[in-house]
Amino acid sequence: MKQLDKKIVFKIAADGSSASGKTTGSKLIAKKFKMNFLSSGTLYRYCALKTLENKNICDPKFINKISKTITLKKLKNHKLYSPEVSKLSSIIAKKPFVRKALKNFQKDFIKKSKLVVVEGRDIGTKIMVYADLKLFFKCSIKEKAKRRLKEFKKLNNRIALKEVKKALIQRDKEDTKRKISPLIMAKNSVLVDTTKLTIKQMEAKLFNLVRRSISKKYGDI
Repeated sequence: MKQLDKKIVFKIAADGSSASGKTTGSKLIAKKFKMNFLSSGTLYRYCALKTLENKNICDPKFINKISKTITLKKLKNHKLYSPEVSKLSSIIAKKPFVRKALKNFQKDFIKKSKLVVVEGRDIGTKIMVYADLKLFFKCSIKEKAKRRLKEFKKLNNRIALKEVKKALIQRDKEDTKRKISPLIMAKNSVLVDTTKLTIKQMEAKLFNLVRRSISKKYGDI
């Protein structure tokens, strides 16, 4: 399949737990097929960072204000991945007014994009239920902990593997048990288990899924 025709509209929803491979996989798809990319998790991390900078004051007025200042460039701030931000982001993600404000941002971004892949925890079930392709990433807790530890080391954050594993287990529990937009696999999602996959293997698997899905919608192009 050559570069996608400009007339094609194709939208992908990618969900999964922390360190399951959904961000890496989604970025690979976006780069290969020249799609716009958005990680909803970075939106909550951005709000968490701003809340920390605002002396931990997080109310509807504040969140609505900062949600209107979000840009893709700001979402690349390395501070978004500190342990403190990670912990707070899972807490504020439970707040209805936060999810509402960020849902509006995501909906607008998706609407303006003809080719797009958005990853998060409720994309296929709440944000983009009409997605052309829904992916659900999973991975063993042991492998997830190893991946997250590597990320922390790159940021010079010293933390023990045991603590990383503990934090991931807690985060997964919070994500799947929360009342508002819990992490669940949409009925029509394709399961992608990345536990034993190398980057190259995951890349091949995902590219094949996307090609087949686009061909199913538009025929051989």
